Amino acid sequence: GMVGTLITTILPHWRRTAHVGTNILTAVSYLKGLWMECVWHSTGIYQCQVYRSLLALPQDLQAARALMVISCLLSGAACACAVVGMKCTRCAKGTPAKATFAVLGGVLFLLGGLLCMVAVSWTTNDVVQNFYNPLLPSSMKFEIGQALYLGFISSSLSLIGGTLLCLSCQDEAPSRPYQAQPRAATATAATAPSYRPPAAFKDNRAPSVTSA
Repeated sequence: GMVGTLITTILPHWRRTAHVGTNILTAVSYLKGLWMECVWHSTGIYQCQVYRSLLALPQDLQAARALMVISCLLSGAACACAVVGMKCTRCAKGTPAKATFAVLGGVLFLLGGLLCMVAVSWTTNDVVQNFYNPLLPSSMKFEIGQALYLGFISSSLSLIGGTLLCLSCQDEAPSRPYQAQPRAATATAATAPSYRPPAAFKDNRAPSVTSA
């Protein structure tokens, strides 16, 4: 998910020229991304130019930039937390913090995937609305680029991965070694009788036949 989000952010294939109307037969195709716009010629030559002004860009493009950058940062932090929280790593092994890191990684993956999904969905909706707008000329209409499809896939993977991390890494009580409890002395234990002098048994004897 993180790799796909990063590639989606960099690629200029967010919008591509719509081949409708007078643009059906053309030797030039225009591509627009978050950071640059490119021109593709039928000869296979690409010419790209980075946007020079930040303030002159449309607000939806600026918002998509911010969302994708934050999504990439959150995905990177999520990967770091998930690595620490994995049971196969030695970091924080045997401590409750390991499960906490795993859950934190899942939450960050969910947030990163959600931001990426919002950015690509917003751009897709804008492209579709402009495409079906009868007031716009054909030269200003664009179609959905490959980067948007990749963004949908990567954001879905981030959401699925974050959900699985949150569900599989629940807090577990730390196991304690078994300790044998000392057995208390019972009343049935055999005890030695206390010493009594012979005079104590003198009056307790039953009278014999001869004495009677």
